[in-house]
Amino acid sequence: MIFYSSLLGFLGLPKETVSKNKVCVIPFGLEKSVSYGSGTKYGPKAMINASHQVELFDEELLLEPYKKFQVKTLKPFVIKKKLNQALEQLTQITKKILDKKEFPLIFGGEHSITPGIIKAFSHKFKKITILQFDAHADLRDGYEGEKYSHASAMRRCLDFPNIEIISFGIRNLCLDEYKYYKSIPKKMKIFWGKDMKNWNLGLFKKLIKNKNVYITFDLDGFDSSLIPATGTPEPGGLLWSDAIKILKIASENANIVGADINELAPKKNLHACDFLAAKLAYKILSYKFISKKN
Repeated sequence: MIFYSSLLGFLGLPKETVSKNKVCVIPFGLEKSVSYGSGTKYGPKAMINASHQVELFDEELLLEPYKKFQVKTLKPFVIKKKLNQALEQLTQITKKILDKKEFPLIFGGEHSITPGIIKAFSHKFKKITILQFDAHADLRDGYEGEKYSHASAMRRCLDFPNIEIISFGIRNLCLDEYKYYKSIPKKMKIFWGKDMKNWNLGLFKKLIKNKNVYITFDLDGFDSSLIPATGTPEPGGLLWSDAIKILKIASENANIVGADINELAPKKNLHACDFLAAKLAYKILSYKFISKKN
């Protein structure tokens, strides 16, 4: 694997921090099954470029979180042409990162990347709880003839017996997805977008307590006024403070083992979305590696 220099990689650091907490950023601009807007293949590059503008001091934590971890960023590489082969490619990359006891942070690309990542995690851990931020349930058993479509991402994750899902912000799904969700009450809990003002975050805290949690953040989980630069924007979504509150609870009560941020489709001269995605990535790492007492 070939890596960027620290100056060109995520956060654009003048030199690499030396730490036992190691992070590997994997840009994986997969775009094979988009069904509305396109451009997710450019998402990883936009996030990395925008991260060079993210202030390293965190006004909430009152320190520079990057000093608590060592981050390296893979240089872009050729992604396999067939979707199932691309996902296996990502599985093997993730496996190598986990075998080195590093924290994988994957920048997509479309949401179909997540099952490929989770395959590696499912072999590494006895049980994984996926924390999903999303406008869509992604529970179709295939879409437009593609079993591994972005619209099937969570369904494919649930193919692994040791996976459960907690979702926030879902506000668009088909009848078949809803029926499937109702059939797996022990495997998946949805905090619906329509109920956002009444979410029981105390229950969420209990659900994730002391568990190994993997975060998958589809940026359309945010309200479309905040993230228009995504393939399938939806109104009625999370604002920044909503997402941060949930991520903080997760980091304080569970063991965050990896994350992906996906479905950024950059738009020319609209830098706010790229910057938000980059700051979100930094926030996830900050919460992961800063002690819980902070």
